[in-house]
Amino acid sequence: MTPISDLSRSLAPFDQNTTLTAVIELSEASWLVAGLIPGVEREPLKKQEPDPIALLRLLERWRVEAVRAGRTIGQITVAFEAGRDGFWLARWLQARDIEVHVVHSTSVAVSREHRRAKTDRLDTAMLMRVFLGWLRGERGHCRMVAIPTLEQEDAKRPSRERESLVGERTRIVNRMKAALARLGIRGFKPTLRKAPQRLDALRTPEGVPIPPNTRDEIRRDMVRLAVVREQIDVIEQARLVRLEQAPAAGPHAMVRLLARVVGVGLETADMLVQEVLSRNLRDRRAVARYVGLTGSPDESGKRRREKGLAKAGNARVRRGLIQLAWRLLRFQKESALAQWYRARTDGPKGARKTTMIVALARKLLIALWRMVTIGEVPAGVVLRQTP
Repeated sequence: MTPISDLSRSLAPFDQNTTLTAVIELSEASWLVAGLIPGVEREPLKKQEPDPIALLRLLERWRVEAVRAGRTIGQITVAFEAGRDGFWLARWLQARDIEVHVVHSTSVAVSREHRRAKTDRLDTAMLMRVFLGWLRGERGHCRMVAIPTLEQEDAKRPSRERESLVGERTRIVNRMKAALARLGIRGFKPTLRKAPQRLDALRTPEGVPIPPNTRDEIRRDMVRLAVVREQIDVIEQARLVRLEQAPAAGPHAMVRLLARVVGVGLETADMLVQEVLSRNLRDRRAVARYVGLTGSPDESGKRRREKGLAKAGNARVRRGLIQLAWRLLRFQKESALAQWYRARTDGPKGARKTTMIVALARKLLIALWRMVTIGEVPAGVVLRQTP
């Protein structure tokens, strides 16, 4: 079994006398690189263009300085915060035998002053401090992000693009309905195939046709809607083709297994697998924490209260799971999870359904995770027959 690390601390030995350590504050205009060179008292800070070749030359120059100071550099380790630039730089440096770590930006503790000073120089110094603590194996300094491969990142794009297109489809439809409602026209469905042909026949309550500018605007929105629908269909068809041609192992096998659960569609199964279930997470607590379905207690002295969900994880998976939990109650009524939910919400003294559905979503995620990892089907869950 592949060893699992929570990435909260380094498990490898760290020798500061033979390791060149550098951190990078990335931005669109420039990179600020700070270094800790063995044998050199000064701590250099270099601002440069966002160029990986220039970064490589800078690291080599610092290595030469350490050699001149009588130190042997056995390792170069670099860290930067996860953000807009993604992971391409980490993969690029790894291909050149440089150890790279990507820091989870929200795991770095910052000053709680109301108006704290914040500059790239201060952020770089703070990042260097927490990175050194992490390298020494001390917990609580920061957490690292698992660096995905290019294929793993690309596998998430169809589901995310489809979600964006579905949102765009909803916005277009709502905009057309709002334009018609301003004229007093209700009941017209712009999503129908014959809606463009029926548009000219519409009349306002005053008995006059739709004004020309509004009519042209709605027609343009209908053209956009047709394009968005076509793109959604292309994504869904391409996914089916990939699943048919993919090997019966790895993430594709997980997708096929989840899609057998009655009430779970192919889109939901693909999203869950690519976003969370295919990750090498440590245990069920790590699975729930990654999605943000864990509590956020507030305790101080005698005060004890719960502030609700942490919501610090993957919001896309969290939204999909809550929707899937409602579908579970409809399509898997005899399952143990559905019975657990009804036992706590039925009756006048039952808990609020909107509160318990979140707890059900957490249990459902862990059950599906166990299903795709160790093959344990949730109790009472009905599966579709394989063709």
